[in-house]
Amino acid sequence: MAADISQTPAGRSVPAGIWVLGFVSLLMDVSSEMIHALLPVYMVTVLGTSTLAVGIIEGIAEATASIVKVFSGALSDWLGKRKLLAALGYGLAAFTKPVFPLAPSRSACL
Repeated sequence: MAADISQTPAGRSVPAGIWVLGFVSLLMDVSSEMIHALLPVYMVTVLGTSTLAVGIIEGIAEATASIVKVFSGALSDWLGKRKLLAALGYGLAAFTKPVFPLAPSRSACL
């Protein structure tokens, strides 16, 4: 008898919300990788940013992301509103991706 992959070992179904969140996470990761791979090239070729400035911007972005992860985890535990915070995080990420090309110059990146 073939095992049903939608069943957990305990015999319970995986909730639909978990499937939706996983799919949204997959799409956000794909879009982030597409944007972030091309962003330094765009900044150097179109905006004329130096490679040093790109490195500094990337370092600040990584540091900010790491700090936000620490505090967002604590905030999630304190508030207990994980769905709201997840929706807010994914919403902000989705909103900001199309805004990258709207930077008028390299000074807007700094």
